Amino acid sequence: MPDSARSNVDAWFVANTCSWSDHSLSDLVAAKAASGLTTSLVVPARNEAATVGDVVTRVREALVETTDLLDEIVVIDSDSTDDTFDVAQDAGAVVHRAAEIRPGLGVAGGKGEAMWKSLFVTRGDLLVFMDADLLDWDTHFVPGLLGPLLTRPDIGLVKGYYERPLVGSDLDDDSAAYEGGRVTELVARPLLNLLFPELSGLVQPLAGEWAVRRDLFASLAVPTGYAVETTALIDTLRSRGLAAIAQVDLGRRAHRHQALRDLGAMATQIIAAVQQRSTGAAPEGPVTLRQYHPVAGSIAPLTRIVEVTERPPANTVTGDQR
Repeated sequence: MPDSARSNVDAWFVANTCSWSDHSLSDLVAAKAASGLTTSLVVPARNEAATVGDVVTRVREALVETTDLLDEIVVIDSDSTDDTFDVAQDAGAVVHRAAEIRPGLGVAGGKGEAMWKSLFVTRGDLLVFMDADLLDWDTHFVPGLLGPLLTRPDIGLVKGYYERPLVGSDLDDDSAAYEGGRVTELVARPLLNLLFPELSGLVQPLAGEWAVRRDLFASLAVPTGYAVETTALIDTLRSRGLAAIAQVDLGRRAHRHQALRDLGAMATQIIAAVQQRSTGAAPEGPVTLRQYHPVAGSIAPLTRIVEVTERPPANTVTGDQR
């Protein structure tokens, strides 16, 4: 990266990086009232019955029932086969099955699909996204992410970052603090540094905890899988510039880790989406990912079909597409 570009990234980092503790809850509630903006927390979930209830309950008690910071908590259930829907509903969320939202638009599985569909069933001017599998977290995540949007009209998208330990690692505490983001360090960060170096100042580009203005998110194409966080950054950079992106230190976050082969599918989706934005060439249909796993003492091939489709900007979807 040229020295001038590095200086621009460093300047952005200083100006647009903050901490969740920079704004008090009372100040944010006052800023929300003064702005007239409404807020929605969206929790995309698939088979997260063990944790989604705690996420919804704690946020509802802290930020809906005792303050006016959040106007609604919406869980988008993405083809769960467990009790995610009922647990989230019992905890006080408005719950929708992704496949039942605007079914005329077709059905696709994936996290990005659930987030895209949320635009049709939420009302907030500001959307906060949180993963449903959080284990080590606190409710300050939500006001932390809303802070820049409520206090700076020039900010359109806010990414959270945090210590993300590799649970069960035998590394010392300092070394393990950021070891949980394997796809970030092995795929997303190298790609962004190589192809979109303006975004190299993002500590956690794949963070599932982020916030965005509705009008901005509705203007973006959305991959149906796990590339939505990456593409939102790239497309916001292109449409509104780096200055429209901020990041917030949220402290610490932990969640359960996925198998390496599953991370390979996630990485494939991210690479395909970044490749499309870098070269203009999209993969023709799903990507066939050939992997290998042990079977009866030997190695056998495993073929995985990875969907890399994208939804069009929601603001281009007409009312009769139901």
